[in-house]
Amino acid sequence: MTITRLPSIHAIVLALLLTTLGSAAQALTSDGIVGMHVDDFQLVDDTGFAHQLYYYRNAPAIVLMTQGNGCPIVRNAMPAYREVRDAYAGKGVQFFLLNSNLQDDPQSIRAEAQEFGFDIPVLVDDYQLVGESLNVTRTAEVYVIDPATMRVVYHGPIDDRLTYEVQKPRAKEHYLAAALDNLLAGEDVAVAAVDAPGCIVQFPERERRAEHAKISYHDTIAPLLEKRCVSCHTEGGIGPWAMSNYDMVKGFAAMIREVIRTDRMPPWNADPHVGSFLRDYSMTGDEIKTLVHWIEAGAPRGDGPDPLAVKREPPVDWPLGEPDLIIDIPPFDVPASGVVDYQRPVVPNPLTEPKWLRASTVKVGSREAVHHVLTGMLKEMPASGRSNESRWGASLGGYAVGAESFIARDNVGTYLPTGGAIGLQMHYTPFGKAVTDATQIGLYFYDEPPQMMTRSSVIADSSIRIPANTGRHEEVAYLQFPKDAELFYAFPHAHYRGQSSTLTIRYPDGSEKLLLSLPRYNFNWQRSYEFTEPVDVPAGSKLIARYTYDNTAQNPANPDPDLEITWGDQSFEEMLFTAISYRWKDETRDNQKPQYEELLDAGRGFGALDDNIDGVLERGELKGRTGRRIAEFFDRMDRDGDDALSWNEYFTALVASRR
Repeated sequence: MTITRLPSIHAIVLALLLTTLGSAAQALTSDGIVGMHVDDFQLVDDTGFAHQLYYYRNAPAIVLMTQGNGCPIVRNAMPAYREVRDAYAGKGVQFFLLNSNLQDDPQSIRAEAQEFGFDIPVLVDDYQLVGESLNVTRTAEVYVIDPATMRVVYHGPIDDRLTYEVQKPRAKEHYLAAALDNLLAGEDVAVAAVDAPGCIVQFPERERRAEHAKISYHDTIAPLLEKRCVSCHTEGGIGPWAMSNYDMVKGFAAMIREVIRTDRMPPWNADPHVGSFLRDYSMTGDEIKTLVHWIEAGAPRGDGPDPLAVKREPPVDWPLGEPDLIIDIPPFDVPASGVVDYQRPVVPNPLTEPKWLRASTVKVGSREAVHHVLTGMLKEMPASGRSNESRWGASLGGYAVGAESFIARDNVGTYLPTGGAIGLQMHYTPFGKAVTDATQIGLYFYDEPPQMMTRSSVIADSSIRIPANTGRHEEVAYLQFPKDAELFYAFPHAHYRGQSSTLTIRYPDGSEKLLLSLPRYNFNWQRSYEFTEPVDVPAGSKLIARYTYDNTAQNPANPDPDLEITWGDQSFEEMLFTAISYRWKDETRDNQKPQYEELLDAGRGFGALDDNIDGVLERGELKGRTGRRIAEFFDRMDRDGDDALSWNEYFTALVASRR
């Protein structure tokens, strides 16, 4: 048999690793891995998209191969892994890579994937919790999971071609393919465990298991829960149970571990690697690892009194003090069970003179039932008596648990005119008891008007069309800013089929920067994300909102995957809607620039239709009602006759139509 040696640098690297780590480098056998149950988890891949293991529970098999940047065995094994993927992907088998390396981060993993052409999602195990639970020891280990039982049925290499320092010209044993054939045929896997060569992955917490049992509930865990969880999980709070003492926490410990591993709690949703935000209630990586390791150690009680077993005073009605004006939201009867569609009441604007808004607080009537509240000024009272977010102007603030109050930045305010109405979006969640909610909004005005003013707008696309039985369907829209601005916050919004969302800025020179990423959009947890520092938006920049939608049966919230879905107010329809707050840099209280708003809003239709973001509209991009209107006058608008509408041609026609 002919043996081909790997490049010597690879051999040197591997030899150094083995020598340095000594006995710690001894690979675990597959005993104890095959047959193990794989607990649910959610990880974000190298492209910024989230994957939850149980989402693929209806697949015939799930395959993971451990990966690490710079590992020559992984790089050498990838062609064979891709071959198996290509052979079985058509049968519904799901393939992933799993990176648990401490030294790798999303950016470097993305660079490795691009350089070596990895076209299989690399799941980034930031905190090593998934790798620890799978007993990963090396890269290039393959795990085949049977989704019917969520148990490992094969653990080992792809085939027998690679060993340390040498490689065969071709494989004789194809372990992974054989395991998949057995599983898909409903048979036991004949060869279920084979030692796999690969680069060692360090898991320092494995050596600290005894220390995990000594993590102090009194000193560490209870303060962590108080900081991150108790505001929801308290008597009368929105959480389904109260963290009122150690026994309650211990009883729900397994559930706490699960919702952390699947990134359902705390409900922040923003990718921690993208951007920095005010009032960020997510856990840090160290907090996540500490809490999970304490639970995996048995959630020991330890010494000291119970910091959570204290009498708690109900939250004060108005934490910012007595408001200057209180707005009563129409009462609503929340049933004990079922699903309540979003309520969109309107309230007449009570102002008798214009005001400058400094802050606001939402005082919910039922903390258990009110999930979130959104607001927006309307120029007119809707004849239907029902609000519509697409017509909202300035926001009066809103509510989500942990974000009851809005406070403007120094010397910046929102101008509130007289007349019209206040539109609301109310999200109610039944909790087992029928209640009547009577929520109020407290408004706080400037005594002396601020020098600078905030503006509100939306990136929206009413032409979206989501095919039936389709996952990861992408839609995009943008706003092009005509003048220099500063962006304060963004509020992404979709409905039941929303899957992920990002906000990107494309500068006039063509470069782009990711500002906000929600790898897994969650309809049930919506909030604004306010940037720690305002984002500079030079004139000519585009704010681009990209959404993916999951219109498949795998989406548990999907009302009907067999329907093609278009834009609509109802939750069973869809939206691409990102609300933004900003200010024009050269606009002041005494030198207002309403014409800038007109220019910005006028371009919304163009940004909704220009799906390839090339600055021109082609006939194939003219979708929906707006597209049909443009198509009717396309030839007249196309002044240079190039069968495409430029930004200037579009605006020239728009301005002419408004004269």
